[in-house]
Amino acid sequence: MRPIFFVFAAGAGLLACNGGSDTDTVSTTEPAQAMVGDNPAAVTANAVRDTIEAMRGGSRSDGSTLTLRGSNARDPGPRDTVGDAGAPLEGLNSAQAYAFQVGKEDFEEAEEPDEGLGPTFNLDGCGGCHSQPAIGGTSPKVNPQVVMLNKMVKDHHSTNKLPSFITANGPVREARFVRNADGSPDGGVHGLFTLQGRDDALGCNLSQPNFAAELQRNNVVFRIPTPLFGTGLIEAIPDSEIRRNQASAASAKQAAGIRGRPNVLLTGNSITGRPNLNGNDGTIGRFGHKAQNKSLLIFSAEAYTVEMGITNLGFPTERDESEGCRDLAPSPNSEATFEPEPGSPASHYPAVDGLSSIEKFTIFMRFLAPPKQSLQVKNATPASIARGRQLFSDVGCALCHAPSLKTYPRASMAQMSGKTVNLFSDLLIHDMGSGLADGIQQGQASGREFRTAPLWGLGQRLFFLHDGRTSDLRQAILEHYSDGSEANTVTRRFFELSDSQEQDVLNFLRSL
Repeated sequence: MRPIFFVFAAGAGLLACNGGSDTDTVSTTEPAQAMVGDNPAAVTANAVRDTIEAMRGGSRSDGSTLTLRGSNARDPGPRDTVGDAGAPLEGLNSAQAYAFQVGKEDFEEAEEPDEGLGPTFNLDGCGGCHSQPAIGGTSPKVNPQVVMLNKMVKDHHSTNKLPSFITANGPVREARFVRNADGSPDGGVHGLFTLQGRDDALGCNLSQPNFAAELQRNNVVFRIPTPLFGTGLIEAIPDSEIRRNQASAASAKQAAGIRGRPNVLLTGNSITGRPNLNGNDGTIGRFGHKAQNKSLLIFSAEAYTVEMGITNLGFPTERDESEGCRDLAPSPNSEATFEPEPGSPASHYPAVDGLSSIEKFTIFMRFLAPPKQSLQVKNATPASIARGRQLFSDVGCALCHAPSLKTYPRASMAQMSGKTVNLFSDLLIHDMGSGLADGIQQGQASGREFRTAPLWGLGQRLFFLHDGRTSDLRQAILEHYSDGSEANTVTRRFFELSDSQEQDVLNFLRSL
């Protein structure tokens, strides 16, 4: 299923800037996607056609129809409450609390070329992409990519130009090319910026990709950052729990056309109809917009090199080894030193300080508490939010956005043992149809499949869907109705609600 409001911030996922980048993506099954109107989001021509048809009462090849009427229901907008996200898990001991703080500080730090930044990158720090509503979140209101470029030009005489799809008040984005120039599948992340022209990286003459030409070819798709709150608890959910939930409510899912499956990361990138399991151990991927990453450590390592160009113990070789760009910092750029940071209480916790950055990032993410629900939604009453919660289940949203899953009864950390994780996701991948298709295969997830995005923390997010194409929840719901989407039946049920019922559901979503 995965009704519309459910693939936000999404594109689902990664660390520094997107929510889990995959550099080994090699298979493309969908058409290239185009820029549409004033919204620099990647959407297929079919999606535009389908949206127009839906507005006036259209149909899909699967026989589903959607007739929209005028409605007074409105997205209440993001909550401005403070303290709902960004805190560490409760119950950390002093060593764990210190490790969380060390990881947080490294996560927030901006990097320079002599520390490994580049030669291609999307931002110079993890915290910029993951900062709404607090560190560890998602894309903020003021785009840090624009701020960073202005600073590079002013302080280091950078010759980089801002790509047309990056705007001051738009979402943080990474860009992927669907196909190579010869027509073969690409799917990889193409860094927005390079070190070219910087006075602290003299000799690196690597040009930015020709985004204008690729946009003209309808060859660019986007991802925005996924929030990281509560990801340690998500990592502690057993595969058996995901499969148990997958098998639940089978008749209701079948009636709604919901066929979600795990993303089992298998070798050969073959589509077998099985979950997306790891290539070596056959386990389920769960991080990133397509559940393409198995663990937070892999998630961190991949993002560090893809989003910031910093090689590390997980990805030790440069993505681009152009002459003059490779040896600005020792390789791999981030390494465990086994030495305490200057000024740190080395006598107490030297091991934490000596870890590599990706290990510190992983600790920070594992210890991040889940976001809190709040009833302080604009113009909403607690009664409306309660009704919306029931309607959310009644129309079928909860069939994919499972309200909760359980962690291991005996996790390695007591703070994660036997916990109910209220993430509102089944962690499965679903076919979202032509309207959201991005043409990129990752693991077993095809160009039309995305992980059910966890909805906790939704109330404070600013941009929705994997590419950030809208900031309006109701529009995000509509975007999920397209040819072949598993969300069509549930989406239609939502738009068949009365105005007041629609409003109740939107109020509930903004309470999360």
